[in-house]
Amino acid sequence: MTTPPSIFPYLRYRDAKAAIAWLQTAFGFRVALEVPGGNGGVAHAELQLGNGMVMLGDQPSAGLDMQPAGPGGNSQGVYIVVADVDAVYAKAKAAGARMVIELHDTDYGSRDFSCRDPEGQLWSIGSYQPPMLAD
Repeated sequence: MTTPPSIFPYLRYRDAKAAIAWLQTAFGFRVALEVPGGNGGVAHAELQLGNGMVMLGDQPSAGLDMQPAGPGGNSQGVYIVVADVDAVYAKAKAAGARMVIELHDTDYGSRDFSCRDPEGQLWSIGSYQPPMLAD
């Protein structure tokens, strides 16, 4: 029996519906849950890829501000482990991802690339599977 993940990255977007569509096209995410928000937006969504998940929603107009500090800044990123990095790279590039680090082989045995989605969130994709500590 596999232990379910206990950490779920959460991202805010100006247009969560567009982000969901892009993440499905570029990386193959599946929508596990989508909760409608005001004005046709998304209050909360859960997107699954393999045994991992990210949560996201529209940037609130007031209150909690999760936008990166400073111009072009990022306060977070998401790393996704995939079996066929080259195939995901091709899909992401075709979907319009802005490459930050091109596809390459690392010194520690991974094949990786990093890109930004249409709203500038940073995504890193690779074959490196971090080891999990025993419970």
